[in-house]
Amino acid sequence: MRVVIFGASGMVGQGVLRECLLDPEVEQVLSVVRSASGQTDAKLREIVHNDFMDFSGIAAELRGYDACFFCLGVSSAGMTEAEYTRVTYAITTAAATTLVRVNPGMVFEYVSGLGTDSTEKGRSMWARVKGKTENALLALPFKAAYMFRPGVIVPLHGIKSKTRVYQIFYAVTTPLLPALRALFPNQVTTTERLGRAMIAVAKKGYPTKVLEMKDINQAAGENL
Repeated sequence: MRVVIFGASGMVGQGVLRECLLDPEVEQVLSVVRSASGQTDAKLREIVHNDFMDFSGIAAELRGYDACFFCLGVSSAGMTEAEYTRVTYAITTAAATTLVRVNPGMVFEYVSGLGTDSTEKGRSMWARVKGKTENALLALPFKAAYMFRPGVIVPLHGIKSKTRVYQIFYAVTTPLLPALRALFPNQVTTTERLGRAMIAVAKKGYPTKVLEMKDINQAAGENL
């Protein structure tokens, strides 16, 4: 399986990239980034691309991939709806429309969020925008598209969030992971589980197009 990843420098993307590089059935990973990460691996290739509103210039290099794991995202804190829509909806759909044109047989997987509003009419701005994004992706003629809605994601294997508030939160919660899993099995996952789940769904599919926390953990495998 050949995979394209967007957002590999973020906490979620780092976890997904790690699992892809470890999985023997993932033959090649193409990471689309704004600036070079410096990471090297025999499976990994990076494309540095500046304009994330238009991917037509690199369309030929995106051809021939089986799955896309779209992990790019930002917090809505302090952003207007227009600003958040540009980052969340416009960039995602710009990438997806290019990918579906060159890879109609591709599986597209989008990391959304717990509480996303599929009606696009709720009071929460971020949830409406995420819902609009999910709906647009599900309408595209990919082989399949899946929306992942994680809640609390605990970073493992040295992965860290770039956001200071999240860094503090994860520093506190990581030692409590076993207890959190036991108390809230459907509200907590890890970067490892999320990455494994995305790979598994790309390979085998899943009964529903929208995966909530319980689905993510189930797809990842109970042994993780």
